[in-house]
Order: sequence, then C-alpha cells, then structure tokens
Amino acid sequence: MTQAAHAPNPVPWPAMSVKQAYALITAPGSPGEMEEVVIRGVPTRTWKNLPPTLRHTLQVGRTHGDKIYLVHEDERVSFEAFYRAVTVFAAELEAKGVRKGDRVALIMRNLPEWPVAFYAGLSIGAIITPLNAWWTGPELEYGLVDSGASVAIMDVERFERLAEHFDNCPDLQRVYVSRSREDIAHPYVTRLESVIGCPNDWIKLEERPLSTVELGPEDDATIFYTSGTTGKPKGALATHRAVNSNIFAAAAASARSFLRRGEAPPQPDPSLPQKGALISVPFFHATGCFAVMNPSLFGGAKMAMIRKWDPEKAMQLIQDEKLTQMGGVPTIAWQIIEHPSRDKYDLSSLEAVAYGGAPSAPELVRKIKEIWPKSSPGNGWGMTETSATATSNSAEDYEGRPESCGPAVPVTDLKIMTLEAPYEELPIGSVGELWCKGPQVVKGYWNKPEATAQTFIDGWVRTGDLARLDEEGFCYIIDRAKDMLIRGGENIYCIEVENVLYDHPAVMDAALVGVEHKTLGEEPAAVVTLKPGASATEDELRAFVADRLAAFKVPVKVIFWPETLPRNANGKILKTELKKVFVTG
Repeated sequence: MTQAAHAPNPVPWPAMSVKQAYALITAPGSPGEMEEVVIRGVPTRTWKNLPPTLRHTLQVGRTHGDKIYLVHEDERVSFEAFYRAVTVFAAELEAKGVRKGDRVALIMRNLPEWPVAFYAGLSIGAIITPLNAWWTGPELEYGLVDSGASVAIMDVERFERLAEHFDNCPDLQRVYVSRSREDIAHPYVTRLESVIGCPNDWIKLEERPLSTVELGPEDDATIFYTSGTTGKPKGALATHRAVNSNIFAAAAASARSFLRRGEAPPQPDPSLPQKGALISVPFFHATGCFAVMNPSLFGGAKMAMIRKWDPEKAMQLIQDEKLTQMGGVPTIAWQIIEHPSRDKYDLSSLEAVAYGGAPSAPELVRKIKEIWPKSSPGNGWGMTETSATATSNSAEDYEGRPESCGPAVPVTDLKIMTLEAPYEELPIGSVGELWCKGPQVVKGYWNKPEATAQTFIDGWVRTGDLARLDEEGFCYIIDRAKDMLIRGGENIYCIEVENVLYDHPAVMDAALVGVEHKTLGEEPAAVVTLKPGASATEDELRAFVADRLAAFKVPVKVIFWPETLPRNANGKILKTELKKVFVTG
C-alpha cells in the first residue's frame, strides 16, 4: 500500500464489483493472466505467469542481489548470500545421495538455515517435510516414520529432543544439526555449519550449479502435517504449483483493493523503500512458509525473525528495520495494540496488519485503523490442505465486512455443501460445509488413500468448516464441523488430547472444549469424570498431558464432572453444554 491509496476517494466506493476487479487483474496479457489446465484429471484455473517450480522462485529471488532477505538477531543475509548457501547445501544433499521424491525432514525454529534447507531440498526434487518444532520427541518420531524421511535437518534443541528416537526411524540415514556449540559424536550427524558456515559468512561461499533434475509444476514439493479427527497427524502433499500460487494470490488481493477504490494498482518500483515483514509465525506452518517466506523471496521483501514472541522486541524490530507488514494470528496484533510502551516506538512504516489462522474480533479491524490510519488491515482463510491462502479480505472490504474472511482469490472456487452424502450444493446465504477448489489444493494425504478419498472429491477439498457465502462471494466462517479448536493459530484436534486423558488410569470420561480468549482466540479446557474410587488433581492431569503432547495442547483448566458427561441420543458428548461451565464456573 502507498499513502496515496488513502487519499480522498475520487469516486464512490466501491468503484467496481469484485468480479469486475478480477476481470481486470486476470485479463489476457496482464501479469495475473489465467489459463485453464487439467490437474489430476480436473480442469482448473491457474496463474499463467506463475514460476513453474520453487527452483524458479529461488532464481528470481537471486535477482534482488544485495538487498537484505533475512534478519535474525545480529545476522543479516542478502538475497545473493542466501542463494549461494542454498546452492552449496543442495550440492551436498545431492552428493550424499538425495534424489527426486526422497523426503527430507526439516525440524527447527525460525532460523536463517530453515529457508536455506527448504529451497536446497526442493531445488534437487526432494519432498521437503517440515515438522512442528513444538512437537514432543514421540510426535516428531511419528512424523519421521510416517513420511519415510531419509534425511533430517534440525537445530540442536530438536536434536536433543529426538536423538533417542533415531533408532525407531528405519528410513533415517543422515542428520544435519545447526547451532550446536560443540561437535556431536553420532554416526548419523553432520554439523550444518561444516557445510555452509554461519549466516553472516554465506556471502563468501562459492555458488554451486543448480541441479539439472527435471522439475515441473505438478511435481511433489512438500508434506506439511495437519492433525486429524482420528488422532494421528496426516501429511498434506503439495505440489510446486500449489505452493507458488500464494505469490500471485497476495498480489491479486492488493490489486483488488486499489481497483475497488477506483485507483490503478501501483507498479513495482525498485527505487521505493524495500518492503519487509515481521515473521512472527513459524515457517513450519503453511502461513509462514507459503504465504510469507516464499512470496518475500520472489518479491524482494525482507523477513525479520524473532526468536521468541515478545511484543516490545517486535516493535523494536519494526522500528529499526522499517518493516511494512506484521501479522500472523490476531494475538500478535492485539498484544502490540494494547502494549503500554507502544507509543515509544515509531511504527509508522507499517502498511499492512494482516492475519489469519484463528478467530478474530471485528473490534480488531477498527483498532488497527484507529492506531495506524495509513495501514491496511487484512484477514484471510486457508488451511494446510489449501497450501495457505484461499480467500483474502483487506482495506475497505475488510472494514465493511469485518466478520468475513473475504472472497476467494481469482483462481479459486468456493461452494457451500450439505454435510452428508449425497452432497448437494446449497443456495447463497445458506450455512453448510465449505468446499474449496483451485491449483493450491494439495494432492491428498501422504500414504493415506482412505482419508484422501473422504476429503478430496473431484478437485474439491472438504474443509470441515461451516460457512456461508454472500451474493458477492464473500465467505463467512460460522463454525468448524471438525472437532477442533485453534489456539493462537495452532490447530488442536480434541480427540488427540482426549485420548491422552483417557490413558490416565483415573479417568473414565473426558472432553476437550475451546474457551474464549481475547488474544489467542480460544484455549483448550477439559472436563473429566473420574472412575469410581479413583482420584486425580487438575495439576496431575495437566502434567500427564504435558508429558505426552506439545505444550500448546495442554488444557489450561480441568474441571471434574460428578457423573457421565452429557450426551445426545447418538451418544455424542454435548460440548456446547460443557462450554457453559467455563463461562459460569
């Protein structure tokens, strides 16, 4: 966004419909031109000028030269230095036998090494498999075994968590560990620094030729794990086209705002100050990787990382690096808005405060405009199965419809369907299950044909979200059909936590529900019934879960129910009733 975008409107808003704006954005001969291709037997609209693969995106990123791409504490990495490190590590992986289609796991917090490993593996045709760095050792072991990863790249904290599990991962042959202060005596392990050195020295590396292995838009690129209602996480298999589609989705959303305002979208101008984002969400999430990291590489934008979320450190980074975008999940915006030291920092560089991945209050839109009048608030909807962005809502559209996550991006279709087979499409305004179709929809779940068949139908993904569409195509998420809650952007599937509670010898009945939280959206809370004669405390049950699952899944509160939990005629626990306990209790 530019300041001119918020000059007095020359014409009444909106100047044109979403459909008219998209027609201009995707017109023949334009950068956003669309074409129809057949993907897995289904005719699908795609971006004609999209980089065919992530290797092409890497090459585009190099053209930004000496501009800074990555900022992490006192480490600053230019686009050129980044490219050199990627080529050196890619050559190392290829020399050690990694071939097209091999799974390479990536397990670390946000570090400059994360995107280096990501693009190095992808450039030689490997399937990069990021695992949640917050997972416990057993959870990470599951991801390594399920994906069949032969190589894992991790930071030293994850190595310490996983080392005892390596013997249970039969496919694992080689491990690269970053940020270790001492050599690691382990037959699998190579220190990553021995291959590429430290980030500030990457510019000194001698680039290596990129792999010549054949890659195409529909080749497998990534496996991102998403929890499922049956307990164990499922790996969503995305293609190069699916991941790259986010690049043009973001550009189309920005252009739509200008056109709806009656203004011509600005053209790229290298003389303008560099764009920059505060990357406050993990790279191992589709949002952080697909919607922020990859478009930033393509567009020449800076990414500033923060080791652990701290609102004051975030504001310092925004001021020092003159960052133009922040967001991730609503929590982040709220914490900065309400921080008592906010006025001490110059945050005037912000042009966009965008978020998704968790419920957000309409009040947040008004607050953003009140505090940063030159910025554009934004929201969107997507999921791992849609490779991040499927809808977007920003600027005046979002101010006018703060409850909506926006219309679908131009290459994407949405429809509202009945919940049970035979599935039928419902009329505009009806509430039903949201289905989504587009080039960014993943191929399916890794090695899970039955789950794939249930979720992906003729190019459409059944999202599990209850939603409605209005006459102009704006989507409103009403509720989740899946038994899931979202804590600060992290999906928590209730059955996974409930199964752990049931494993406790004193627990007879258990249910996990979401309780409202202003900044996190919601938090997990449990209601349990103990077996006759058994005893357990709240702290004991929370500790029991904490020993087995990631910290964000641990119930913040446990309430004991004196009898069997309330159920309907089909035996389903009435969670709406249980939620009331946390409101009144």
